[in-house]
Amino acid sequence: MTPRRPGPTPSGADRPLPRGLTPPGTDRPRPAREDRAAARRAAGGRARVAPPVHDDRRRTFPRLTSVSGGDGRFAATWWGNAWVTALEETALDPARLARGRAYADRGLVDAITVTPGRVTAYVHGSRARPYRTQIRLQVLGDDDWEAFLDAAAARPEHMAALLDKDVPHELADLTDLLPHAGDLIPDCSCPDDGYPCKHAAALCYQAARLLDEDPFTLFLMRGRGEQEILAALGHRSAAASAAEAGTAAPPPAATVPAREAVTAARTAALPPPLPAPAHPGRPPAFPEAPGAPDPLALELLATEAAARAHAHLTTGHDPVAGLSPWEDAVRLAAAHPGSGLTATTRALYRDIAAAVDRTPADLARAVAAWRQGGPAGLAVLEEAWDPPAGPFDRARPALIAADFPHFRPWRNRLSTPTLQLRYGRDGLWYGYESDAGREDWWPRGTPDPDPVGALAGLLGT
Repeated sequence: MTPRRPGPTPSGADRPLPRGLTPPGTDRPRPAREDRAAARRAAGGRARVAPPVHDDRRRTFPRLTSVSGGDGRFAATWWGNAWVTALEETALDPARLARGRAYADRGLVDAITVTPGRVTAYVHGSRARPYRTQIRLQVLGDDDWEAFLDAAAARPEHMAALLDKDVPHELADLTDLLPHAGDLIPDCSCPDDGYPCKHAAALCYQAARLLDEDPFTLFLMRGRGEQEILAALGHRSAAASAAEAGTAAPPPAATVPAREAVTAARTAALPPPLPAPAHPGRPPAFPEAPGAPDPLALELLATEAAARAHAHLTTGHDPVAGLSPWEDAVRLAAAHPGSGLTATTRALYRDIAAAVDRTPADLARAVAAWRQGGPAGLAVLEEAWDPPAGPFDRARPALIAADFPHFRPWRNRLSTPTLQLRYGRDGLWYGYESDAGREDWWPRGTPDPDPVGALAGLLGT
């Protein structure tokens, strides 16, 4: 029997879609600045995008509500509509596209994270768990960026337009900033094999809104952050001004004789250590490269290392030092933002399970127990014991009084053909489920000191 999915956390992509979106036309007339301002005013209830947490190579935008423009267009700017056009001209099923737009209009796209070459969000659909959806696109090479920066710095009006959150057509056409055939790759953890599915379409529509409000989001998708671009433009502008003014080149840096460099000298006392940060640092964005480790696995390990280092720095001890290798493997797998044995989590579970001589199914069941109750939940999964008289002996009368008379006792467990309550050494009751006629128990629900309460949580009542 295929193991049940161990938890409700949204999963990563389950399948690659090696296809791209059709590029938008490049011969659209550019609307005047007044027309663009009028288009933004026509959006009426369009909320300004809240500023993301500052990170030049990783920006996260909160969930957006959506209001289409009065003329029926989803975006307000020419580059936002070009993005939408690339999506709509490629969709194989107009019905899925319409549902994706409806999802975006209803605000079903959660916070959107943009990193070089990737746009990721969880999108709510027909089931309780949202789906992990992403749009991948190629980043520009160094030569393309140099051409873009040289062209932008060469004309003051281009510099002014970029600072005013505008994208000149000439710059966009020069470097193919907007998507073209084979460039955009939608991917979603849902079972729908549509291209794109409605969840990926909804993310594409909401991404157009981000481009409306800040075109530097498009530059980040293509590989460069806002501060990096502005710094490069400022350097080019200063160099051009110096050349026009005839400024001499700066003198070479002063040199130091080798004897002085290696001579021991008294050093000042070290300054006091800096205070510990309030939270662990964010990991960097790991690009995809042929033969390189999976970037999501690297991000998981970097996040884990940062959390352990921060805990050690602030408390003086390692929070996982007392765990066994198996417990630490389960904890590490449970921290992965996946749900079920999807393509991403299958590789992770396979590697971790092999390292501790277990099967991926064993690890998936243990992860469900860990997410249910941590180390105590894992102990309840793996250990049957004889509890003392008291709370356990009072459980069956309580269940009978609540109209649940069919539970059979065995050691620390009370079972029916499909439901089970396990009494843990921490004094809590843990819920389990299995298909009728099979002894394939999986942790479900929330631990509770009252067996009736644990059962109610298990049944969703």
